[in-house]
Amino acid sequence: MNAEIISVGDELQRGEITNTNSAFLAKKLNSLGITVASQVTVGDDPTAIINCVREAQDRAEIIFICGGLGPTADDVTLSAVARGVGVMVKTDDQTWHHLLGIFAQQQIPVQPENKRQAQYIGELIPNSRGLALGSWFKTAKSRVVILPGPPAEFQAMLDREVLPRIIKEFSIQKTIKTRALHFLGRPESTLMSELKPIMKDYPNVAITSYVKPTNIELRLTIIAGAHADIKATFDRVTKAILKKEQQYYLGMGNDFNLANEVVGLLKQQKLKITGAESLTGGLFQSTICSIPGASAIFDGGFVTYAAEAKISLLGIPASLINQNGVVSSATAQAMADYSRKKLDADFGIGFTGVAGPDELEGQPAGTVWIGLARKGQPTISKQLRLAGYLGRQEIRLLSIQYGLQMLLKELRK
Repeated sequence: MNAEIISVGDELQRGEITNTNSAFLAKKLNSLGITVASQVTVGDDPTAIINCVREAQDRAEIIFICGGLGPTADDVTLSAVARGVGVMVKTDDQTWHHLLGIFAQQQIPVQPENKRQAQYIGELIPNSRGLALGSWFKTAKSRVVILPGPPAEFQAMLDREVLPRIIKEFSIQKTIKTRALHFLGRPESTLMSELKPIMKDYPNVAITSYVKPTNIELRLTIIAGAHADIKATFDRVTKAILKKEQQYYLGMGNDFNLANEVVGLLKQQKLKITGAESLTGGLFQSTICSIPGASAIFDGGFVTYAAEAKISLLGIPASLINQNGVVSSATAQAMADYSRKKLDADFGIGFTGVAGPDELEGQPAGTVWIGLARKGQPTISKQLRLAGYLGRQEIRLLSIQYGLQMLLKELRK
């Protein structure tokens, strides 16, 4: 079985926003054994949409049209698709009266275009996260699915309404399941080379790698019958992988977030953290504070970009910096230790280094030192030699990830 995805929107064509819906949908369809044979992006042009829909019916058994279901003049998707499949648009009176009630409550004038959000073709697909309805329509050759573009609405409607309908209607028995494992600190080529014996032992499990800005993701994939014990197989393969690569392992899951994992462990263990940042300029503290509930583990921290700030704000002796340099193990450890003591935290972390593009103290771009202080234990440090071609932001971002990894290892002891 194959599918085609048609994404609608001028902003998508111009590259002004990233099309996350297509990637999300393709993964979901692949998990059901449905091949996405083609993905098309078309602007808010009725003629172009009509042509895409008509052509897709000769290629795909399921056609997804995403976006352009709002109440504005450029939301032309539904009417264009209706013309493409040769039917009339219908209005759901219950949805329309619900919309009228919302407009009246919020004292918003009703425009004629607002009625579009209560319209559909074929069978309506309810929208629990927004206002615009979706549509499910059967042609002689294909199923046509029309969904709104906002990702929160699109994903909820797909998971709750569309995929169960596809499974039932097409009696899908096979499934493709995946598991994502995340690693940091191991070159991709080395990692994959070391996993070759495992691939040989488990030929029914495909192991692929993806280099991401903050880690390397290993994706395990199995195609099996719907009732196969896929989890047990995944568990065995995961155990074999971690036996080799445990020290580089971050965590599991498609939505794994290292900062979220670290903050969660700090909360579980009732520990607090602070930090002093030089090259990262507050990025570590911002990353921690992006996680809900961070106030339970973080009271504040320091951005000490210049040497003078390290001396005046943290109390680090000028002689220590003069003797060792700003980009050094000693300074990174001092930043971690002094910041921890200043705020009486359980952990202190210090970042210093060269984000580039120029050298500093004779050190090339990508040279980073991270210090980690824990109450009652010796302060440690780690040196990174990141590739200078990565650019300032990439070096700063990776530095944060390695710092979080250091914390993760401490918290998992």
